[in-house]
Amino acid sequence: MVFENLLNPVFSPLLKLPTLLAVTLLSFLVSLMVTLIYKYTTDQSLMKQLKDEMKGYQKQIKELRKEPEKAMQVQKKAMQTNMKYMMNSMKSTLFSFLPIIIIFSWMNANFAYEPINPEKDFTATVTFADNAQGIIELSVPEGIKINGNGTQEIKNGMAKWVLNGKEGNYLLEYKFDGKTYAHEVLITKKNEYINPVKKIADANIKTIEIEHKAKKLLPLFRWKIGWLGTYIIFSIIFSIVVRKIIKVY
Repeated sequence: MVFENLLNPVFSPLLKLPTLLAVTLLSFLVSLMVTLIYKYTTDQSLMKQLKDEMKGYQKQIKELRKEPEKAMQVQKKAMQTNMKYMMNSMKSTLFSFLPIIIIFSWMNANFAYEPINPEKDFTATVTFADNAQGIIELSVPEGIKINGNGTQEIKNGMAKWVLNGKEGNYLLEYKFDGKTYAHEVLITKKNEYINPVKKIADANIKTIEIEHKAKKLLPLFRWKIGWLGTYIIFSIIFSIVVRKIIKVY
């Protein structure tokens, strides 16, 4: 929630775009940011030298296929050079790590699931700790309807309700064993949702979950992948292109 609040003023306009386009733009921006950080926090002359050395060693190893002992010696030199390259890259990794984590948290909070639409059925599920037994009651505010009984008996460590409601932000209350547990649900036509899973630090209940369909963005063979897979594919492409354009080693 903290990360989401930090980036909402900057990235919230992206929520008005098709999600695939928004993820593509963010993957480009992150790739550009990481590449620029890498370029200006490393000694590019040294990095080029080390890369050229590694290419040279790889060529020698291929030429020494029939001489395994000599090839092993060259392989050791290549590994030492590769270690130097990685060590010199460490600073840029540290600088880019926190921004990437913040951006990923925001993306996961906004692109992972489909919203719950008004008047469409969805489920609310409570998962209990082992050996939990008894009755749990769900109370809903005006604007939300329970399809069936609000009181459920725990079966196989779970209790489930089918709900629907009008557009709005609601607080659902679950009463069990003398305690009340609350979890928000957002019903909207917009591309928005509240984190569907709430973990409970309790001896009785493990999680409260509101059903959301995972958002699928990019066709890949017979499947469609979500925001993370889409981001990874585009970020690899953009990183290769950006590195070549601004000559990063």
